Amino acid sequence: MHELGIARNILDIVQHSVPVDRYPEVKWIRIRIGQLSGIVPDSLDFCFSAIISETDMRQAILKMETVPTVSLCRDCEHQFTVEEFTFTCPSCNSANLELLSGRELEVVDIELVDD
Repeated sequence: MHELGIARNILDIVQHSVPVDRYPEVKWIRIRIGQLSGIVPDSLDFCFSAIISETDMRQAILKMETVPTVSLCRDCEHQFTVEEFTFTCPSCNSANLELLSGRELEVVDIELVDD
């Protein structure tokens, strides 16, 4: 389960971004996950919850946003969202595509409790 390693990397990013004395104030961490990233959101959430429980950030919640798979046809320049993983242009049927989004995995925000 590679989601455990990813959860550890997310925790490392948060620990490097937030001062140690503010760890208990971490409310949530928002991440973006591309549909083609190979990550199972439920597994990532489970792993993150397990490792965060051993830190001073145990109350933090992982919020996940799914990024759709978007391609650009290099032949007709039509940009579209890939549906049902059919990688041909719906406009001209070309398979000469550039992937614009869908592989993302990024920490976007870390919110702390407001005083």
